[in-house]
Amino acid sequence: MKNKSTIALFALLLLALACANPLTQPAAEQPDNVETMVAATLSALTSVPAPSTPAPVDATPGVLPRSMYYLANDAAQIMQVFRLERDSKTLTQLTFEPSSVEDYDVSQTDGSIVFLTNHQLFLANADGSNRRMIFDAGPQDEINLFMTRITSPVFSPNGQTVAFGYKGLNFYSIASGQSNRVLENIIHDAGSGLIVPEELYWPEMYSADGSKLIITLGYYEGASTAIYFPNGGALVRLNNEQRGIICCGDYSVSSDGASFYAASPTYGMFSAGLWRVDTNTGAVTTAFLGDFDSNPAEVADNPFIAPDGQLYYFYTSIPNPGDMVNRPALQLVRSAADGVTGRTVLRPETFTSVNEALWAPDGSFVIVANAQNEQIYFGGAAQLFYTDGQKAMISMLPFVQSMKWGP
Repeated sequence: MKNKSTIALFALLLLALACANPLTQPAAEQPDNVETMVAATLSALTSVPAPSTPAPVDATPGVLPRSMYYLANDAAQIMQVFRLERDSKTLTQLTFEPSSVEDYDVSQTDGSIVFLTNHQLFLANADGSNRRMIFDAGPQDEINLFMTRITSPVFSPNGQTVAFGYKGLNFYSIASGQSNRVLENIIHDAGSGLIVPEELYWPEMYSADGSKLIITLGYYEGASTAIYFPNGGALVRLNNEQRGIICCGDYSVSSDGASFYAASPTYGMFSAGLWRVDTNTGAVTTAFLGDFDSNPAEVADNPFIAPDGQLYYFYTSIPNPGDMVNRPALQLVRSAADGVTGRTVLRPETFTSVNEALWAPDGSFVIVANAQNEQIYFGGAAQLFYTDGQKAMISMLPFVQSMKWGP
């Protein structure tokens, strides 16, 4: 994970590589949050294929609450979509593409999948059958890649619409087979072949009832978030971010859709911290910050607001080093919804190489993609940690990326 202070230096390059979540680079190298974006771009230039995924360890006990989907290399070292069944043992490969699957999503109604490969979007049934193309980006602008890339396909909760990024924010209707662009990217032609992205749009996630779609706003330097209302087309921007960088999919939306939580464990160009966003007004409430002028520096990552209102996240408070902070050792904690009251450390382990986290719907455990070392920024070994600290960690799979729950 690179320091956020480098984002400004590489932002145009990031956006040229479609710095949505994920980047349009080989899927083994996709970042999961903004503080890894610069690392993702640099890694894309010298990428090494992720290891293939053998069958999960037979000793894995228990039953998952839902099937778990993820990306990993197949036997030919091509990134594909896999599904781990609820028994935590049965593994199914769902895609068999000649080019790496760069991104995907799962319908929560029937388990069908939408996936992005070779500049095209495809739909397939839950078992991978009936593969059909729904959108073709056509010829690519290799100089200004953000102009022609598809990014971030996202199913609506009812499974009838796929939102995605392509020259703006688009909706594909499964019933009609038609796409509609509702927000156009704002591009500035500076002349001499220099095209500058002023504001780009791509989707991240819906509220549970489908009334709100959280989207990322991509800029020449940095990014932000907005809430788009599909019924009516209103766009609500964030206010009072206080140097935080709240964007790019690292969120947890409350069950009623009224708020979402975001966090960052890194500060440099932007602050670290934990934030709550009101999805109706865009108002940002800061729970705590880590910055150059805060001592101690409080940082967090991968927040999850459980249905009972308890907030789970990775956290640490460290003496301010007077320099940028990157990948500090975090612990798993729980608090009230304000991120402060009743904060309790749940487990003794420290985490320095977690690239993503998938929380149990009730907060009873978290599955992390834990990299082999701090220099690897995408995916990792799937390890399950119960929030009941009395239970041991369970090793699940040797490599996963872009974990998602199925229906």
